[in-house]
Amino acid sequence: MPAKDELARRRYEKLVDLLEGLMRASLKPRYRGYHGQLILSSGNLEEMGELKDIRRAAREAGRRLGWHPKTHVVDARLFVYDDREVPREISELAAGDAADAIDAELRGRE
Repeated sequence: MPAKDELARRRYEKLVDLLEGLMRASLKPRYRGYHGQLILSSGNLEEMGELKDIRRAAREAGRRLGWHPKTHVVDARLFVYDDREVPREISELAAGDAADAIDAELRGRE
């Protein structure tokens, strides 16, 4: 039985490492680690294993990045996001980026 436990532990650690890498890749350097999020589709989730294990691994991966990770499942997708309070200057920068993206999209439709 211990060999099975060791295999499960290694699988879990590999999942945490994978999720941490995906989360890290989603971060924008200009936001200094804030505004982190990851959305996994049902296809991704099926490949990764049981939802309860994925959520637990995602929370651990988020903590490794300094996040206060939260997870929610909506329509067979898993949302993982950083729930820390964002410093004002980062919040303003992100709001400006969002406004610019919306403006660019609207101009593209004209």
